Amino acid sequence: MSVSSYFSLNQKAWDERAKVHFDSQFYDVNGFMQGQSSLTEIESSELTEIEVKGKKMLHLQCHFGLDSLSWARLGAKVTGVDFSEPAINKARELNHALNLDACFICSDVYSFGEQAKAEFDIVFTSFGTICWLPCIDTWAEVIADSLKSGGCFYMAEFHPIRDLLDGESYFYAPAPFVCDEGTYTENCDGKQASMASWSHPLSRVITALINAGIKIDMVNEFPFSPFDCFDGLEEREPKRFSQLVGENPLPLVYSIKGTKN
Repeated sequence: MSVSSYFSLNQKAWDERAKVHFDSQFYDVNGFMQGQSSLTEIESSELTEIEVKGKKMLHLQCHFGLDSLSWARLGAKVTGVDFSEPAINKARELNHALNLDACFICSDVYSFGEQAKAEFDIVFTSFGTICWLPCIDTWAEVIADSLKSGGCFYMAEFHPIRDLLDGESYFYAPAPFVCDEGTYTENCDGKQASMASWSHPLSRVITALINAGIKIDMVNEFPFSPFDCFDGLEEREPKRFSQLVGENPLPLVYSIKGTKN
């Protein structure tokens, strides 16, 4: 299969996931509508309200926009991008219902990047996004091309060590890992869809960003996930889900913060 065929496969799966996720307790849209933030302690502590207020932010792979709109509530002028039309439609509905000033574009990351302009102060992405992209170098270039000089890039992502536990490679391979899987929300009803993913080790992500012109300011690793979305996790602290090997916790999340040169 070609890369475009894999993209179509994933888009079909995420179109269905958007509908399921919107009604899930995992995403808790009702709580969000009542004022709760979808941002976790990791993003909130490393990319603060002071840093985002009044700034133009690009959110890549935004799903149906809860994080985008959480940043908008903090004063950011957000543009969210995602390749799922049902997800983007839901994001637009939420934006209208909440009377926020966010903008949502239906596009995959690479197509968006073909017309990217260096107009954003911040580019943001988080949790379960880059595994759906075959070329991490192109992803990094889109980020750099979208940022103003001196602009900030921030990401929080699941640690690729989890790929090994799921039977995938830690290291990158051009051919994707293709499998049938259900969604991670509690209301999946056992339904599965074929999806293609690519492994991107931490070293490869950092190097791609450096090569694209992003100066790395910070890299952190966390011994917990803020989401109970993997098998074998234990909530050892509130909203901190860990997995032990012996007595030692696995790194389950990493974050990167950088500045465009």
